[in-house]
Amino acid sequence: MRRSATCLMLAAMLVLPLAGCFSSAGGGEEAATTGNTVNLIYYTIGDPDKDLKLVNDRINEVLARKIGVTITYIKVGWQDYEDRLNTLVSSGTPFDIAFAPDYANFAHRGAWLKLNGYFSNIGKSMYDAIDPIFWNGVQLDDGGIYGVPTNKELAVRDQWMYPDELVKKYNIDISKYKTLASLEPLLQMIKEKEPAYQPMELDKDSQNFFAIDGYQYVSDKYLPLMIRPLDPKSRVVNIFETAEARSVLDTLRRYYVQGYINEDAALRDNQGLKRGELVFWKAAGGGPLSENSWSKDRGYKLVANPVTPALITTESLRGGVMAISADTKHPVESVKFLNLLNIDPEVRNLFNFGIEGVHYTLDSKGQVVPKLPEDKEGNPIPGASPTYGSVQYTQGNWFILKTMGGEFPDPLDKWDQFRSSNKEAVRSSTLGFTPDLSMLSGKMQNIKLVWEKYFPSLMTGSVDVGTELPKFNEELDQAGINEVRVEVQKQLDAWRAAHPS
Repeated sequence: MRRSATCLMLAAMLVLPLAGCFSSAGGGEEAATTGNTVNLIYYTIGDPDKDLKLVNDRINEVLARKIGVTITYIKVGWQDYEDRLNTLVSSGTPFDIAFAPDYANFAHRGAWLKLNGYFSNIGKSMYDAIDPIFWNGVQLDDGGIYGVPTNKELAVRDQWMYPDELVKKYNIDISKYKTLASLEPLLQMIKEKEPAYQPMELDKDSQNFFAIDGYQYVSDKYLPLMIRPLDPKSRVVNIFETAEARSVLDTLRRYYVQGYINEDAALRDNQGLKRGELVFWKAAGGGPLSENSWSKDRGYKLVANPVTPALITTESLRGGVMAISADTKHPVESVKFLNLLNIDPEVRNLFNFGIEGVHYTLDSKGQVVPKLPEDKEGNPIPGASPTYGSVQYTQGNWFILKTMGGEFPDPLDKWDQFRSSNKEAVRSSTLGFTPDLSMLSGKMQNIKLVWEKYFPSLMTGSVDVGTELPKFNEELDQAGINEVRVEVQKQLDAWRAAHPS
């Protein structure tokens, strides 16, 4: 499951403890050179894995043989990664490669190595393998490319998922439900007839319900400034001052009061899909065939329906960028590593699935069947977490990955379906635009603090809208959101003038 788009803000310069675990192929977190083999420090996001060191050691055997490189593979937990990466960059702690969720802002800070000069030589193979539109998406206004995008779906659509069993039982046409208000009779029915099911599941990260009304964030959700991307003349607005937002918030409040939304929504972290949990409605962002992976996560069959257009946005193109530290002592080796990760199926599948025979087997069709952890008697433990996993969108080219078999198998032509879907996607009118707000970092931090105070409770229906929304907007004004809005509009106007449609 795809995570909601994360963005990093300037945080206190305290060194945070490492969340997750790492294998110390280089003897720790210092890059090392042993003989002719260079060790690279690589950070990415993800839950801790029992077998991370085992997988890291196997990866290093392959990398050393193919390109004379090894890595120290460090995974940092979902809740800690943003602060950890910010601390690494701000403190000058040595590292070589990292997943870069706040790609553009960190590039503006000088954190990432400019890669343009490598695409005609050691990085040419990955440059040719990745869809050109992704390279356009990560190119900044100075012409520089500072990260390698994941070659995946071009448009991440908001999708609403439902248990297939209940959809069939009540003969529900899920394609008819595309607005928040339209869900009310379904939620009421489920609450009355299926008490074992939570009618609607939300968490404090919430869903971008405003996208249904055609809105897109201009930067990130911590800055609630939005435009309508299909309107080339759309103005920048504080979304919480619009009639559309008030309608969404009022509907969510009504659903919460009626008991449709989980009571802990405003406090619940985004934990993905819990296996076996009975939930009728949940939203997520995804591409073609996402319901297959969601069904695997949930442990029962789900069906899903997209509720937003297949829109190519800056966010969707930059959602899976890997970047090289501007301070790396091993730029050539780092580019070689990223190049191999994007063109070599053996390496890419090893990162994604782990070790064949240990973490998965291949069925008769050559599809991956994950292995469950075993008890002392060697029996699979139902519902147990795997001993190794990855966050697929963070680690390179999808189109050289094996497809998934087992329960809820992928179609064998999965990647052809993705390519066909990519051809149908529509470009946002602001594709490639990212405001540079580094000169307003103080106001941005103040706005984020206000956002954290009000957004989770308002966007889960947990508080009275008439009371809390005016407070939210008043404190956003005090924090400087109008000054930021004016600056974003100024930069957008200049960008539009330089990029006529």
